[in-house]
Amino acid sequence: MLTELMRTQLMADCHHFLLKPADSLLEDLLIDCRHLLSEDTTLGVHSSPMNAGRRPRQEQHRGNCSSSTRKRRHCDGTSTKENFRRANTCRTSSDLSGDHGFHYMLLTLCGLIYMDTAIGVTILSFVLPAAQCDLEMDSTAKGWLTASPMLGMLIGSYIWGCLADTKGRKIVLIATLLMDGVVGIVSSFVQYFWVFLVFRFFNGFAVTGAMGICFPYLGEFQPTKYRERCLCWMEMFWTVGVIVLPLIAWLIIPMDFIIVSDTFYFKSWNLFVALCALPSLMLGLWLFTFPESPKFLLECGETDAALEVFKWIYSRNTGADPETYPVKCLQEKAKHQDKSTRSLKLLKRKDLKVLFAEIRDLTSALCKPPYLRNTALACIIQFGLTSSYYTLMVWFPELFTRFEQFEHANPGETTSVCIVSALSDNTTFFDPYGCDTIIAPSVYLHTVYIGLACIPGSIILPLFVHKLGAKFFLIFSLVVSGAVTVGFYYVVNSMQNLVLSCVFEALTSLGISLVYCVIVDMFPTNLRVMAAALSLTMGRLGALVGNLVFGYLIDLACVIPIILFAAFLFACGFFSFLLPRTGKDTLD
Repeated sequence: MLTELMRTQLMADCHHFLLKPADSLLEDLLIDCRHLLSEDTTLGVHSSPMNAGRRPRQEQHRGNCSSSTRKRRHCDGTSTKENFRRANTCRTSSDLSGDHGFHYMLLTLCGLIYMDTAIGVTILSFVLPAAQCDLEMDSTAKGWLTASPMLGMLIGSYIWGCLADTKGRKIVLIATLLMDGVVGIVSSFVQYFWVFLVFRFFNGFAVTGAMGICFPYLGEFQPTKYRERCLCWMEMFWTVGVIVLPLIAWLIIPMDFIIVSDTFYFKSWNLFVALCALPSLMLGLWLFTFPESPKFLLECGETDAALEVFKWIYSRNTGADPETYPVKCLQEKAKHQDKSTRSLKLLKRKDLKVLFAEIRDLTSALCKPPYLRNTALACIIQFGLTSSYYTLMVWFPELFTRFEQFEHANPGETTSVCIVSALSDNTTFFDPYGCDTIIAPSVYLHTVYIGLACIPGSIILPLFVHKLGAKFFLIFSLVVSGAVTVGFYYVVNSMQNLVLSCVFEALTSLGISLVYCVIVDMFPTNLRVMAAALSLTMGRLGALVGNLVFGYLIDLACVIPIILFAAFLFACGFFSFLLPRTGKDTLD
């Protein structure tokens, strides 16, 4: 049975016809929501040319469209139930489904954006050992550098979320991608540590916007019953990003490439940073060819614009003329006098005062029942999971390098993470910035193995999430990854460290994607991105604290961050039990 929250969400989605951009999706909407729609929403339908001779007597019942004083198209005519009956009998799924080419292309675009954010988040893991001599970084400075983009994410998450919920998904997503690309390229020419740190702050500021918006943008084009599965496929793209990054680093960083003058240098690691920024620019430009979310447009009351998006998608999926799209007009949900979150209408163009007022209203709605509990749970889980994942993921190559150095100097001997860290700290007296350090090929290879370890989970998740639910997989990934974190304290060689690192990355990256999937289903359209942004803000705060703590303690008392991150993950697993259930039973 539908929970009350999901019933409210589904009714609202049906009212606005927000989840069905193509005719097959419209067909599903008409069938699935037959008993949930209210009587105040009508739909103008006409028979397509292929059905013109099948039910001619129903042509006289078509709803008529007219332009109101607000220049929005409204429908009058038959009742909602009659429209449901007519739509269901005069068109079959085979007539209307098309090839869904647009939806595959949209999944590809959003997946590549998510892959690009994976590269942007973890790029410093290879910059740290490669640039430590040029930028004169010790372990504490490395901690500050890895914390810098996390601070940008902390600040940017909420700002981008507010803008996406008020200005639109597409335009804000484009802005984040172009900003990330431009700042990334400029940062590759920086010569000083503190300047580079500032630029990485702005990279994090931009990346978090793209990461938080691409999930709602993709999800709002999908039918409810397929949305969770579609969003789970995004994990595969993150995995590809984790695999591609070390391969690019392996190809570029060891190169004997350098451009030097009296006041300027440009080495292989600078080239690596510049190349990793290019995909953001290309994806931002590609996004110009895609439409705004029709769900967002309908929330804004822009029914004509939403209908044009539906027509365009229908044409892309079927190859037919957009004017043959069976739906001829959309009508807004009747306005009520209550102060529910659904009465918070979004308007795209507004002055600064109105914008801040709307942000305040949306934030206030998240912090009040019935969404307060879900908001708190999402924030707590994001804090614990993100602090553990981003901290350890960024520091894994550094740990691999230290193990490599120890085993090269002491062949056949066993050690541990804490022992290796302590010995590494002693060597800084002779080489404080690691200028004699060379990144071994095994470091890149081990990071590739970590990415490959994520593939099984990326395939299993979308295949079984509809049966078991995202909540089950989230709890499993958090609890097991917490146990793996404890295991880091007991490793005695680099191979054991590699195995645990692979398992940790596979489970925690799965958890990151699952949290986004759960958030999309827990909140209505006009609060969805804001909720994701608020939870991301807490997650980035955790990542910021985690990187600072780890960078400071890894050389002093590494057992403390290990215990701390394990406790975070176990606690997140417990709080995940309290999340509302998602999956096949709920969505259907």
